[in-house]
Amino acid sequence: MEILTDPKLLQERCFSWRCKSLSIALVPTMGSFHDGHFSLMDYGRAEADKLIVSLFVNPTQFGPQEDLDAYPRNFERDAQAAREHGVDLLFAPRPEAMYHPDHATWVEVPDLARNLCGKSRPIHFRGVATVVAKLFILAQPTLAVFGEKDFQQLAILRRMVRDLGLPVEVVGRPTVREADGLAMSSRNVYLEAEERSSAPAIRQGLKAAREWVAEGERSAAEIKRRLELFWADRLSKGRIDYVEVVDPESMAPLETIADRALVAAAVRIGSTRLIDNILITV
Repeated sequence: MEILTDPKLLQERCFSWRCKSLSIALVPTMGSFHDGHFSLMDYGRAEADKLIVSLFVNPTQFGPQEDLDAYPRNFERDAQAAREHGVDLLFAPRPEAMYHPDHATWVEVPDLARNLCGKSRPIHFRGVATVVAKLFILAQPTLAVFGEKDFQQLAILRRMVRDLGLPVEVVGRPTVREADGLAMSSRNVYLEAEERSSAPAIRQGLKAAREWVAEGERSAAEIKRRLELFWADRLSKGRIDYVEVVDPESMAPLETIADRALVAAAVRIGSTRLIDNILITV
């Protein structure tokens, strides 16, 4: 496995691969790898001739009071894990290599970013879309693989690719979970023991919402009300950031569930903010 830190060298390497008609899979990450990341790598490895993983804690997607400095980092462990999963190239740039001091160009998809996580993290998706667009330009991937845990991010990146005509397929892969249902996340390490024991209730509530719809409930407001009660009873240390019922493509709030709906939530347990969702088809 090759490790590069210079964006220009990454672009040169990928250009040479594309000139040889080799397909490239890209898995953008912020490191602190877990089985969710590995599932994306394994998918990319199976679908393309070359597999690139980017490892970059992107500063532009963190707000001023968020956990940029505390975000878990273990480069040597991550590099070894990437080797074991067949990664051809690990791209691990420094922030100054990705953003010039007078950086002034941003990529935004405001219609899809104003709801859900965009409400409490107003600059987050601008930072995500910008860094992913830069990675697409540098790595020239055939496909890019993301997890469905952040479904809003996935929708934003798909719209970005469509609107800009970028020649890359954005692939969403199922959320990987712990045995008790908690969605895997690098931030799970922040949870204290009692917090961790209650966290699976997030997934349990979302599954309950799916059952309520299967039993005939179609009102988004009623689904949200029941979920708030469900979590109030089971997450004594939790605080709901949001729970919404939205269209899975436009991220627009729904009043009534007609065919497909995404029930998405962010919950703070202690100091840790966890997100999860469930896609419901009537």
